[in-house]
Amino acid sequence: MFTDNDLRELLDFVAPEPVLSLYLSTDPSEGNADAYRLRLKTMLKEIQLPQDVSAVEEYFKHQYDWSGRATAVFSCAARNFFRAYPLAVPMRNLVNVNDRPSVKPLADLMDNFGNFGVVLVDKQGARVFYFHMGELREQEGVLGETVKHVKRGGASSSPGRSGSMAEGANHMEEVVDRNMKESVDFSVHFFEENHVRRVLVGGSNENVSLYQNLLPKSWQNLVLGTFTLPMTASNLEVRQMLMRIGTQAAEKAEIDLVEMLMTHSAKKNGAVTGMQETYHAINQDRVKNLVFVENLRKEGFVCNQCGAIFAEKADDLCPQCGSGKLERTLDGIELAVNAVMRHGGDVTVVRASSPIDGVQGIGAILRY
Repeated sequence: MFTDNDLRELLDFVAPEPVLSLYLSTDPSEGNADAYRLRLKTMLKEIQLPQDVSAVEEYFKHQYDWSGRATAVFSCAARNFFRAYPLAVPMRNLVNVNDRPSVKPLADLMDNFGNFGVVLVDKQGARVFYFHMGELREQEGVLGETVKHVKRGGASSSPGRSGSMAEGANHMEEVVDRNMKESVDFSVHFFEENHVRRVLVGGSNENVSLYQNLLPKSWQNLVLGTFTLPMTASNLEVRQMLMRIGTQAAEKAEIDLVEMLMTHSAKKNGAVTGMQETYHAINQDRVKNLVFVENLRKEGFVCNQCGAIFAEKADDLCPQCGSGKLERTLDGIELAVNAVMRHGGDVTVVRASSPIDGVQGIGAILRY
């Protein structure tokens, strides 16, 4: 289980010795445990860190149960640092050696599948779920007053019967309204407790509409999509729906974000593109959302005192603080991700063949 505290620990860990970062896909659709072990062996073959390689191999040999869809492993034997996180979402295979853990893939995963709330509603109650990075963390439910269907038909021969039926129908509508309001209040409290930042709503079209109309405006804006599933749906069915809609929404969000980035950057209004301009904004803590293309890796320079990042250097002294020395880093993008996330910014990794390919593959939406 990967938590925000785990991410914070990885972001804060820096060592003078090499840190090995490895992401291994164990998606059942890509083979069995033997196939994963062979893939792991191939990935580690060129890594010249015998103690770290041994630690990783021992973990997969004796501790990992091969039940997840991916695993992230970080090792720095010289500092007695080893962390492994089974993940519920498939990831691409990656191995990297740097002076800190490589968190770029985790940033992408958290951006797409972090802190999801799902609610299934009907006229009597609701089931609520909290998913984080594809894993079900919490679920609860609420039931209100039983809804009895009032039979509507032709004229009655009994005096006063049609009036009685109308009263019964009105009563049932009131019951449904009370139940739905209770479901909204219950789910909003659940989502707030779990720090949910996006929501999916499931049920019949009628019930979904009733629920959404009663949601506070601030939560309506967080509804990412709706779907049709009965209240009796299994947890697996709910998760599959989440993954499908979440993936589609992430793809659309990437397109919209890149379009906004390019437009605002061209107007020099709240966004920048290119390596040097983006690093400059990061050094000033102005970045709201860092955006870069998948697999982007570029050497850069970092100040050994203030931590400022630069794409190029004209002098050995840091232009930011004026006293630190600039040291070469193998992956300036990793440092950029680390800096933005440590200061509460978001990171979005976009797929290849994006318009930002033409601006060195990187840009940022600014806070101010």
